[in-house]
Amino acid sequence: MQQAGARLGPYEIESALGAGGMGEVYRARDTRLGRVVALKVLAARLGAVPGQRERFSREARAISSVEHSNICPLYDVGNAEGRDFLVMQFLDGENLADRIARGPLPLDEALRHAIAIADALDKAHSHGIIHRDLKPGNVVLAKTPRQGTTEARLLDFGLAKTQAVIGTKSSPGMTSPPTMTTPLTMERSIVGTIQYMAPEQLEGVEADTRSDIWAFGCVLSEMLTGERAFGGASQASLVGSILKDQAPRLDAALPHVPPARDHGARSRSTSRRTSTR
Repeated sequence: MQQAGARLGPYEIESALGAGGMGEVYRARDTRLGRVVALKVLAARLGAVPGQRERFSREARAISSVEHSNICPLYDVGNAEGRDFLVMQFLDGENLADRIARGPLPLDEALRHAIAIADALDKAHSHGIIHRDLKPGNVVLAKTPRQGTTEARLLDFGLAKTQAVIGTKSSPGMTSPPTMTTPLTMERSIVGTIQYMAPEQLEGVEADTRSDIWAFGCVLSEMLTGERAFGGASQASLVGSILKDQAPRLDAALPHVPPARDHGARSRSTSRRTSTR
């Protein structure tokens, strides 16, 4: 971890914002422009790992190719002291996963954020970019100039894939058991976060735009209920539930949800299953 006051190129670190498998994210200041930014630094141990630096640069290319008000913009890329980093807009707010942990969102708020997320996905898809890791932890509810309001911003395109390479063959299945983390995440021939992965992804079939739509349905359901759409006591039972169970009905837990909303959330998380069976 970098300490407050440390510098990476022209960026001075102010505080840590979080850490994950790919590296750390910091609040930093661009000393040239005097603005606060989010600095995403690739973990030093991954710099020499085949494919990891490419994944990092892929994220930069994916973000820079799409301009949308609900996608966190990229300001800069760089390397200093042997560390690769991305510089993004600093978003003052909390991620959607933390918000859901306090309970379900009110219907109007959930639908407002869902529309923003769907619009951002549509823009990415129109540019041939598949996110492949849509989940509440990759959505920030950023504060807006209006007091007490937030706006959903989509981020973390580290697993993004372009339509140009969708046709390449993937492994027919997992080459080895995935490592369990919190939340459960798999990397090898299958990439993504298990709770939000469509059945065909779990079976090793290449992801496309419909896989993102499946994940969107899971996120929408979770926003409305406060619970994940699919669960299990173990990784195996979770995968089994996604492969064989129908998406849960919202009206059972939320009688006030209009039937059209229930149908919309369920159809988003079942359409790809139906089309691949």
